[in-house]
Amino acid sequence: MAKKVGIITSGGDAPGMNAAVRAVTRYGISLGYEIIGIKRGFKGLLDDEFQRLTLRSVSGIINTGGTMLHTGRCPETKTKTGLNRAVKTINDLNLSGLIIIGGDGSLAAGNAFSQKGVKVVNIPASIDNDIYGTDETIGYDTALNTAVEAIDKIRDTATSHDRIFVVEIMGREHGFLTLDVGLAAGCEYIVVPEIKPDMKKLAQELTKGKERGKTSEIIAFAEGCGSSNDFAKQVEKLTGLEVRVSNLGYIQRGGRPTARTRILASKFGYAAMNLFHKGQYNRLVCLASGQITSMPISQVIKRDKKFDEKTLKLLRSLSI
Repeated sequence: MAKKVGIITSGGDAPGMNAAVRAVTRYGISLGYEIIGIKRGFKGLLDDEFQRLTLRSVSGIINTGGTMLHTGRCPETKTKTGLNRAVKTINDLNLSGLIIIGGDGSLAAGNAFSQKGVKVVNIPASIDNDIYGTDETIGYDTALNTAVEAIDKIRDTATSHDRIFVVEIMGREHGFLTLDVGLAAGCEYIVVPEIKPDMKKLAQELTKGKERGKTSEIIAFAEGCGSSNDFAKQVEKLTGLEVRVSNLGYIQRGGRPTARTRILASKFGYAAMNLFHKGQYNRLVCLASGQITSMPISQVIKRDKKFDEKTLKLLRSLSI
């Protein structure tokens, strides 16, 4: 098999994906590999959308958000027919294997491809930071900083009007981003999918805060907890206080990656290409206790990352 590796960014985009593509490409070329960029996620394998990546084609992308390869979700590859078509394309392109950059869906896809005999290395990229085995994912730090900056500005207007604000944060299944945003932005309360909120207690705490002279109170609300508007109406009814909602939405996915994100993405890209070169396939690159390491993909997809309840207690202790 030729020394030829395909690289894919799939699922939700995350700041720092381009930095990872750059690292894989440049280190791969230095090792003698030809790097083939597959466009629009796994759909590119079905629609024959590829490009050969060179040292110059990945120049100037380390500081850009999104992904130069574009991305998307591809339900077809979840079917037997679609998966077989994608594997045939990989074989027709004479690829040695794939390096896949993405979140939990990309991990599941990597596992499926590996079961079909495709050599795979996954790189975790997700603003949700919800992948088991790694302390941090590409894009998380950037999304965290974006959300915190937005809440800092929202607090200015909340203070001016003596209002409570419910700020909706991305996170359909997990509240990792909401938790850290809440701590970093000094939020009075957070609502996450992992823990059902005690509405009566929340209302009492918000009311006491106003009685103590608080001029603003911010609730960070993970999108996976339902309708933030309905939640705000319930808070307003229980407290009799004025509540407004702000949904940060997709701004959390975009923007220039922070230095931390760029460094992590570069290290992950280098490590992924190194694993592939050494013949260590079907693994996820991870950050654990400050060290870059890896785990078998088959072990990662079967386990859920634990929610940090100690940090939640810290947040509540500091929000009085």
